[in-house]
Amino acid sequence: MNATQVQTADRPAVETPNAFFSAQGLQAYYGESYIVQEVSFDIREGEIVALLGRNGAGKTSTLRTIARASNPELKAGRLWLDGKRLDTMKDFEASQYGVGLVPEDRRIIQGLTVEENLQLAQIAEPTGWSLERVYEHFPRLAERRRQEGTTLSGGEQQMLAVARVLARDIKLLLLDEPYEGLAPVIVQEIEKILREIKELGFTTIIVEQNAVAALQLADRALILDMGQIVYDGTAKEVLENEDLRHQYLAI
Repeated sequence: MNATQVQTADRPAVETPNAFFSAQGLQAYYGESYIVQEVSFDIREGEIVALLGRNGAGKTSTLRTIARASNPELKAGRLWLDGKRLDTMKDFEASQYGVGLVPEDRRIIQGLTVEENLQLAQIAEPTGWSLERVYEHFPRLAERRRQEGTTLSGGEQQMLAVARVLARDIKLLLLDEPYEGLAPVIVQEIEKILREIKELGFTTIIVEQNAVAALQLADRALILDMGQIVYDGTAKEVLENEDLRHQYLAI
């Protein structure tokens, strides 16, 4: 799609899209509230897309819809990943197929050590990174492997949440506010890890209020406003377009 202000709901649905990931005409609701409104976009394999917008724009709801969470409820639209329909799957089926959501609240399991949290992620097939590979990329977790996960610092818990997803065999990585509540020096550590993941070629959607940090990591940017996509272009274009950032991102 060309970098222009668009509402992609006008694009016709494609039965078998060529894109690695494709969302077509998504409509999702919390109860009677219409949250995601005719959202459509494609992602190439290995691409990192920043999904941006003001608070309440529908960013997290879109991620949860892709991950097949029960809330919000998908009322219309189709989701494709690597040639298979996601919208017909339940959350555990999407997870097993390769959708890895790192939620904003991290959801570290209380009472389990760092290593036990990682091992639990590998119970169901197919598994992804070995513990050795996880510790190679997350040396801080190797140092804390016997420590209870919920006693880690905020930044370390975020590392564990990302590592836990990578311990499964994933096709699509969904990051919801990975820098939320972290000190700037810790944000830099998380950014370093995410750049390493980018170099490894993971297809990724990142939702982040720190829009500049997300744009510096991403290849492309989608901007949501009132549950609809209003802009689809390169991350560089958004970084350089002050009027656009002010209008939709307040930065």
